[in-house]
Amino acid sequence: MELGVPGQIMPPAAAAVKFAQRSEDEGFDAVWWPDHLMGWHPDTMWTPDLTPLAEHQANPHVYFDPAVMMGVVGAATERIKVGVCVTDLIRRHPAMAAQTALTLDHVTQGRAIIGLGSGEQLNATPYGMPFDRPVARLEEGIDVMRLLMTADGPVDHEGRFHRLDKAVLGLQPYGATPPEIWTAAHGPRMLRLTGRKADGWLPTKLGPAEYGQALTTIRTEAEKESRDPDAITPGMLGYVLMGPDAETVQRLTEAPLVRALCVLLPAQVFRDLGVDGPYPDGSGFHDFIPTAIDRAESLRIIDAIPPAVVRHYAFCGTPDEVAEQVEEYAAQGLRHLVMWNITAFGDPSLARWSFGAMSELRTRLGR
Repeated sequence: MELGVPGQIMPPAAAAVKFAQRSEDEGFDAVWWPDHLMGWHPDTMWTPDLTPLAEHQANPHVYFDPAVMMGVVGAATERIKVGVCVTDLIRRHPAMAAQTALTLDHVTQGRAIIGLGSGEQLNATPYGMPFDRPVARLEEGIDVMRLLMTADGPVDHEGRFHRLDKAVLGLQPYGATPPEIWTAAHGPRMLRLTGRKADGWLPTKLGPAEYGQALTTIRTEAEKESRDPDAITPGMLGYVLMGPDAETVQRLTEAPLVRALCVLLPAQVFRDLGVDGPYPDGSGFHDFIPTAIDRAESLRIIDAIPPAVVRHYAFCGTPDEVAEQVEEYAAQGLRHLVMWNITAFGDPSLARWSFGAMSELRTRLGR
């Protein structure tokens, strides 16, 4: 199994490069950046009584541009892959996304992975961008990207969202094939799209059996399109919440900012766990705009997400326990895990310990 880690998302940029170089030296396989304009935590949650992080960071919306960081880190490393998990083709026009992908392909000498999703309303609507038909936009956008990245000359395309008229990208891939496109797929339509069009699959954590069933859907769809199903890398973006003992882990699952990270889970996930969740009649994915949330709503959202939901959404436990949980997914076909360490959201004083625990976890998983 390949193991990835999150890239540093905030200044100083030099520290982000050093972290990636250290991750390469320690044997990690990839470093990944999220693509956010707005963070997931409301400003009204970012207060010292809810998180000590508020004493050290002015707001929860500090994010480097992932494509820039992929290029900077890719140029400063030799082996480790660099990826974005994930961007979308709402904020980034497919032609520009294709050019960026090809540029990163050259800068990294073939080590760039382009993770794509259907987008999140919090990164679109507040900035005046459309959020209608996000899956359809993604599907057509991937077609446009691949058309431009592989064409030998000007091309035309007449679609629902995009039109090309003798458009051209003269930049060719670094190697024999264009950079890989992975998709953050969960629902049936997105899973089928992954089987038809993607080189890898990067969902957030779901149950082991559910993961296996979803992977079967992807592989079946790939076979229908005469694609090699084994050429699609089964990945996962997994939050990791670790402590040295059970008492500490339980305390971490109760932390307000950790619980709030689950706000975008579908309402069905909350129902399956026996709770209403913060949006029982809708979805945080569509209804949650952090900068529009007042203090009372922030507290309501936190109260609506019990620790049991955190344990569902994240790998929780001691390093030994987390390793056992990951192995369940390896048995279902998982081949690339992005281990997103969120321990500091629960207790910043454990940040140094948790970084060491991540290296210990890598060793326990045989990497």
